[in-house]
This record gives sequence, structure tokens and C-alpha cells, in this order.
Amino acid sequence: MPKCPARTFHNKAPEHIPEALWPAVEPLLEMIGSLTQRIREYDRQLEMICQEHYPEETDLLRQVEGVGALTALTFVLTLEDPYRFEKSRTVGAYLGLVPARDQSGDRDPQKHISKEGDEMLRKLLVGSAHYILGPFGSDSDLRRHGEKIASRGGKNAKKRAAVAVARKLSVLLHRLWVSGELYDPLYNTHRRQEQEKVAYKERGDGADQHKGGEDPGTAATSLRWRMAAALVRSLRI
Repeated sequence: MPKCPARTFHNKAPEHIPEALWPAVEPLLEMIGSLTQRIREYDRQLEMICQEHYPEETDLLRQVEGVGALTALTFVLTLEDPYRFEKSRTVGAYLGLVPARDQSGDRDPQKHISKEGDEMLRKLLVGSAHYILGPFGSDSDLRRHGEKIASRGGKNAKKRAAVAVARKLSVLLHRLWVSGELYDPLYNTHRRQEQEKVAYKERGDGADQHKGGEDPGTAATSLRWRMAAALVRSLRI
């Protein structure tokens, strides 16, 4: 059977199923069709709630690829007031997306994420992270961050990358909500490139100034020669 979207599977599958299997498979396809229809209805209801009650908040969050109506709405309803978080990076800890601590004396073992806070929102953010890192995700700072962690290899590297991206995503969503800014997927990359350009230009200007100016040692020698010449002229007179 050729590839097809999940929402149309129950319509396209029958023509590829052998007749002998049809009596056993037909009830399953009907159930899949019914569930697909119900999911569509729930999606419409979520869109309606977003647009009627939280249009500005959810629109800001849904600028980020991989964040849909359910994730945006859950984020808004879970945090309630974004200004109760003094810093955006504390949101990751609030949602249990940072490693737990069990420090004692010199011991500070690396542990799994704490899993504090709302479990549903945490799972939705991890799901969004998987989309960002997946084959349909576009180039972005979030994707590059996850790919860098995954490239280190080791046990559960991809899982750690998804959790790290989910944590970054929670921080980003809070910042967008508070600031109301337009989302730039490569904001950090562009800022770093601008900083490198400025630094390179400053180095070039400094080299040009040094090249164009007179060396301090040479200037002192030239001054001594001028003074000696003036002295000789005065003696002749």
C-alpha cells in the first residue's frame, strides 16, 4: 500500500486489502474512520477555543513550527500568568524538564529530569520537540541545538536531544508570550553572525590604523634628527 496521510487511511486502504481478509478488516477500518472523524471534531473545537478566548496568546506561541493549538492552549492554561516567572529559563524547571538534583557534599550525580509540574504539557512539549527534530522540521536554532546534542552519541542520545529541545522550547514560548515579538527561527544564529561581523570589522579597522599611523619608535628618531638639524643651522648662523 502506498504512503498516505493518517486522516485518509481508512478511505484508501480498502482497495489494497485482499477480498479474503475483508470480513476481518472492515470493522477495524470503520473504527479508524470513526476515530479520525472525532479527532477532526476535537481539533475544530480546540481551534474555536483558541480564537474565541486566547487569540493573541496562542497566535504568538503557534509561530513556532511544531506547536499546534493543543500545545499552545495547554501552555497558556497551565502557566496562567506569564509574569509570575521572573526569568523565562525558570519555566523549564517548573515543568520538570531539568535534571533532578541529589547533591550531598562532593557528590552531585547526573540524574534524569525531575518530571515536576504538569505531565500533559511536558509530554506535549516533548512531542513538539520530536517534530522539530524529525524529517519535517525546518532549520532553526532549536533543531540545531538538538542535532548538536544527538551528534555526541551515547546511550539515549536522541531522547536527551528531544528533552533538551523541549526545555529550550518552553523558555522560547514564555519569552514570546511576554515580549509579543515576531519569531525568528534562526535568531541566535543571526545574532552570532552579526557579532562576528562587528568583531571582524573592528579587528580590520585596528590593523588599518596601526598600518597607516607612524611607529612610536620611528617618530622619536625622526624628532631627534629634526632637533639636531635645527641645532646645526643655528650654529652656522
